[in-house]
Amino acid sequence: MGATSAAIARRGAVLSSVVALLLVGAPPAHADSVRSRQWHLDVMRAEQMWKTSTGENVTVAVIDSGVDASVPDLQGRVLKGKDLATDSPGDEHTDYNNHGTGIAGLIAGTGNGGGSGGAFGLAPGSKILPIRVTDSESKSMGATADRYFNDDVSVAIRFAVDQGAKVINISLGNNVGSQRLRDSVRYALDEGSLVFAAAGNSGDKDNAIEYPVGTPGVVGVGSVGKDFRRAKSSQYGPQVDLAAPGVDAIHACSGGTQLCESSGTSDATALASASAALTWSKHPDWTNNQVLRVMLNTAGGPISGKKRSDGIGYGIVRPRIALKTPGDPGPADVYPLPDLAAAASEAPSPQPSKAGGGSDQGEEPAAAAADEGSNTTLWLGLGIGAAALVGGGVTAAVLRSRRRKAVAAQAPPAYQPQYGYGQPQFQPPYPPTSPPPGAPENTPL
Repeated sequence: MGATSAAIARRGAVLSSVVALLLVGAPPAHADSVRSRQWHLDVMRAEQMWKTSTGENVTVAVIDSGVDASVPDLQGRVLKGKDLATDSPGDEHTDYNNHGTGIAGLIAGTGNGGGSGGAFGLAPGSKILPIRVTDSESKSMGATADRYFNDDVSVAIRFAVDQGAKVINISLGNNVGSQRLRDSVRYALDEGSLVFAAAGNSGDKDNAIEYPVGTPGVVGVGSVGKDFRRAKSSQYGPQVDLAAPGVDAIHACSGGTQLCESSGTSDATALASASAALTWSKHPDWTNNQVLRVMLNTAGGPISGKKRSDGIGYGIVRPRIALKTPGDPGPADVYPLPDLAAAASEAPSPQPSKAGGGSDQGEEPAAAAADEGSNTTLWLGLGIGAAALVGGGVTAAVLRSRRRKAVAAQAPPAYQPQYGYGQPQFQPPYPPTSPPPGAPENTPL
């Protein structure tokens, strides 16, 4: 860990070296040079979906470190937002650690970047409402940092709702929540918005529950890798509702080449938020409850037959299926997840499993033999022909990565969550009282 601040530890943010990744080979001849490396868009069949929906007329609020609107892949996508980080230079269009811009790129990147082609977001027709929150890592430790986080995120959620954001993305976390945060989430739901938050990246360590993902009414998102298994670092527990690809994602970002590669539940959350935008754009008359219900119904669950797992929740988001065969969206005014009802009854919330054991451990992957290393986000320089490391002619920049983490290779788990894009075997109309079933085995991507 690159810093010792307790506030940084709570936020899950680790200082990391960011180096230019100079890919070996001839300079690319067309825009596909970047797009072809975006594996998550391939498995989600993005081009097919974009014939039906690009997320047009849907605003996604990005509550984060700011969004650099000058990045070519985001030009014309970023709205005027709100700056709560008044102690940091600039405004909501100034990204103080290159995190928020990356999240926005994963959601709404247009592919219009530089001469070697740009990076696409999953919902390139959507708009981004940037809300920059205080860099509490630079504040005092302990209760002060907790207060900054909870106050800012609570204000940001309400602002996003009041500005018409249907989808609210929070790729941040803190180990302490608040009643004010709970009230703001409830306000968002009552006003018709959906709040998505990252599960966190300490699944291979203490796996301590974080907030806002642990707040009732928030859709918690975990991360899966290219093998469609839970990434080892992705936190797990009852707070996880859905999962999405979150390993080796290439996207627009600020600084350097304005292309980055990153891993973590931040990225997965951005893709879940973009999936909601795609669905809502096609069905603007649906309520937040109906959009979420269809996302749950069409998610690819564990092929073990379990209705839900602590690692991927009700399954991996499948927006193509949600667009093609959504099924019955169900009642407009009934929230489809059980956490709100449980909170209203004041039943004690279940605690997440520790990394060393728990009810879902039989399905969790084995620990990797190699150390995962530090959290990393890599700037990508295309077609240079050599790899330059720190001290070899390329200066490393240091950035904080809030919900991103480099993930090492891992042994297969006892089950394989299937990220198939075929029709699910059955789509119950009103989950999760009858949670989404597993996707069919051996379904091609």
